[in-house]
Amino acid sequence: MNLTKAAAAALFACVLTTTTYADEVIFNNGDRLTGTIVTADGGKITIKTAVAGEVKVDMKDVKTFTTDAPIELKLNDGSTIKDKLTPATQPGEVQTAGTGVVQPQPVALKDVKKINPPPVAWTGSVTAGALVTRGNTDTDNLNFGANAVRRSEIDRITLGAGYFFGREKPSDGGPKTTNIDNWFAQGQYDYFFAPKWYAYGNTRIEHDHIADLNLRLTPGVGVGYQWVETPDLNFSTEAGLSYVYEDYQGAGVDEHVAARFAYHLDKKINDRVSLFHNFEILPSLENLSDYNFTTDIGLHVALTAKMFSELKAEWRFDSTPAPGKSEDDLRYIMSLGWTF
Repeated sequence: MNLTKAAAAALFACVLTTTTYADEVIFNNGDRLTGTIVTADGGKITIKTAVAGEVKVDMKDVKTFTTDAPIELKLNDGSTIKDKLTPATQPGEVQTAGTGVVQPQPVALKDVKKINPPPVAWTGSVTAGALVTRGNTDTDNLNFGANAVRRSEIDRITLGAGYFFGREKPSDGGPKTTNIDNWFAQGQYDYFFAPKWYAYGNTRIEHDHIADLNLRLTPGVGVGYQWVETPDLNFSTEAGLSYVYEDYQGAGVDEHVAARFAYHLDKKINDRVSLFHNFEILPSLENLSDYNFTTDIGLHVALTAKMFSELKAEWRFDSTPAPGKSEDDLRYIMSLGWTF
């Protein structure tokens, strides 16, 4: 009996010890959540708990929190504090323990931009899609795409590329003819000279065999404003100038300076589904009736931690196409992708 009581007391002591050394989040309504504080970004803090797994809560609902080990606080002014946190004396604050080179000090939660920010690294995805038919119709359609982004506190690099190919066999039984053959590659560098304002330099190169476009090159510079940048919502607008060089098969070269207006939006609807929308227009400063624009809208659906499906509609418009060619190109693209 005494041995049983001793074992129970030891077990209870272990539970108390485990609880004591866990991170603890205290909410404005008095509730408490223990676990391990993983990260915080975009006004949300993530806590890994033993029972419920990872839990995300709004930072505005947090009164204070403590940690069992040092964590990294990235502040709105760009400075960084890495220290263990102890109970704060005022609501809406955390208190550094002073275990490192930083002296004990209170830090307002409203001044904390991120917690344990990930290291600067490339992220992105590759996509591929295919449609092959045989029988009454005989077609082959393929598409490939890739994009990558590297975001630091002061700058952002964005890269993208895509290739689309299709061919079909006429109903009269003749040889297959190519009806889709175009590709593009683009890149942009953004330098944030203020928390939301940035200067950019970009370029895009593309080719469309069916539209008799040998080459279109559009380098440009300008400024942008990042209205929102969170894990769940991003929205930015840009304005600047671009040089447009177009070489058409049998129609010579057209080159001019154009204004550029663009925006980018992506919204996370839930943990699996995201919506994205982009728009760019390049009106010539020499002749406003000469312009190009590209817009797309689509859904990104996560299938696994790394794999996703994507459905996108894209509309490209050239007000001065090659002779005998259409101004519009509209396509619907379905593909599978892999994130990295």
